[in-house]
Amino acid sequence: MKLATLARDHGAEDVRAVPGEFGIGAALISESEAWVLVDTDPARGLGPAVAWSLRHGAAALQLVAESATGTLARRATAFAMPIEVWHAEGRLLLPAIAEPLPEPPALPPEHEQFRAVIEAGGATPVVEFGVLVGEVAGLEVCRVVTDADTGGHRLDVGIGANDREAFQLLHGDRPKTEALAEVVAAVAPHRVPGAPGHPLNRLARARALRALLIAEPGRIGATDVVPVDPPLPRPNIKDDVPCVSLATVGGLTTTVVCSSGVDLDAVPYAIDARRATGISPCVIVVARGDDLPIQRELAAALIDPVRLLTVDPVAAVAP
Repeated sequence: MKLATLARDHGAEDVRAVPGEFGIGAALISESEAWVLVDTDPARGLGPAVAWSLRHGAAALQLVAESATGTLARRATAFAMPIEVWHAEGRLLLPAIAEPLPEPPALPPEHEQFRAVIEAGGATPVVEFGVLVGEVAGLEVCRVVTDADTGGHRLDVGIGANDREAFQLLHGDRPKTEALAEVVAAVAPHRVPGAPGHPLNRLARARALRALLIAEPGRIGATDVVPVDPPLPRPNIKDDVPCVSLATVGGLTTTVVCSSGVDLDAVPYAIDARRATGISPCVIVVARGDDLPIQRELAAALIDPVRLLTVDPVAAVAP
């Protein structure tokens, strides 16, 4: 009802709702135009909205949200389909203004000294948005932090903020290398391909895929794969958002976005990723079985399309 009212207030005619088909908000058709309201996690709603529009034969999309409209407007410009993004204020719709990507901060020099400790503990150092962490097959197991009260710098061991805090309280006096090595030994067996299901391998699956490609770049026909900053800071380790790397494929540098599950917003994320890297050739890599036809339609719907690659334990297959 809310979306239909907004659409009619802004000139939509012959409004036809399609109930129960857009799980993160509401969607309807007005003549040949789709109107979509994103209520849940609006920043990641563009892909599902475009997918719904394509499935219903819409020629254009009017996308409405109450937050993150700057992100949506920035990404929408990359699609060949005409897309207008609106910021909703009650019954008023305001044209959204595309926001630029944030500039990643530099790693504080004082944090660099902990890289050797992370390596000695058996984890892989990774820097993203000015934060140095240690990963095991893509899962963060430690992080360098600056104490808000003392201004001192330290390495906190643990998976996520709560785990790091608990570990610091219980084992704060242990040598960091020894404590980290113990966590790495506990985590590593669960982060290998084919390991039985476990909470530790249900986290950060996209990053596990990236770690696999870094170790075995030939799976996507590359000679090397290196991690780079994402276009936006990762909210937390529980949100399995895509991650980014650069690969050398056939002598050319390519932006690689690793995604897990059936993520309809992987394509809009890839739009930001290649803007952030400045490297236009772009591929999205997913596990075999996660590449539904609609994802390929989304990838092809861009003005400058991206490719979708699937990876299994044997090989990578291009579309």
